[in-house]
Amino acid sequence: MPTPCYDTVIVSDLHLGSEVSRAKAALHMLKAVRYRRLILLGDIFCDLNFRRLKKEHWQFLSYIRKLSNPKRGVEVVWVEGNHDQGLSDVMSHLVGVEVYEEYEWCYQGMRHLAVHGHQFDRFVVNNRFTSQLFAAVHEHLQKLSFGKKRIVGFLERFDTVWLRLAHKVAAGALAHAQRRNVERIFCGHTHAAMKAVQGAIAYFNTGSWTQWPATYIAIDEHGVNIHEYDERADDRNSGQERSQADPEFAHIPDPAGLPGDAEYQGVPG
Repeated sequence: MPTPCYDTVIVSDLHLGSEVSRAKAALHMLKAVRYRRLILLGDIFCDLNFRRLKKEHWQFLSYIRKLSNPKRGVEVVWVEGNHDQGLSDVMSHLVGVEVYEEYEWCYQGMRHLAVHGHQFDRFVVNNRFTSQLFAAVHEHLQKLSFGKKRIVGFLERFDTVWLRLAHKVAAGALAHAQRRNVERIFCGHTHAAMKAVQGAIAYFNTGSWTQWPATYIAIDEHGVNIHEYDERADDRNSGQERSQADPEFAHIPDPAGLPGDAEYQGVPG
């Protein structure tokens, strides 16, 4: 089976240092495909505490450093996320990559923009301490959730109501793309892989590498695809990969179930 070859691969929300980071699977995926550009779209780290990094987390960072060697012919870009803030200088020296708040590039005559997405989440922007507390509770629930359906159900509701607000980030990103005059915009932050289209602008979310299935985005001459990576296949040493092409509005929460000011902002399909 030929090795998949892409122009750009985008991953986000690995949360290195977290107990639920699937860094090993992410590393396997990056080694299993070829690409000209790799974009790390924010929240690569969980927090500033490097002592929480495990062996597989350091192995992932070591591989990124190797990729950043100009001899490899791969452009590696890191876009800062809300969990990464304060690590920009450290990251640049640690793995030898450029760090951006936003990153724009052109491919096949189309303008593309990558931004983590927390900028469009007013709750995170206006309540940084509270959002960090929710994130810590969320991580703890993830660790407890395996095999426990009751906790998993609560965790899904917790994701939707408090931490994800995927439709708000999509709406904010689409408006930002229009202001920036780009055709495609890519975000992470919500942990919910999805696509939304408004007129001539397409929005894509990369999902995350802290939940199953882990997801990433690949761009080539055929378009943009959101891929699922089955890390259970890694345990069978098969590296099996499943993909779903452009799933529209996957995991967008029901606006009727959202609290407070989280009214639906009308992201059209």
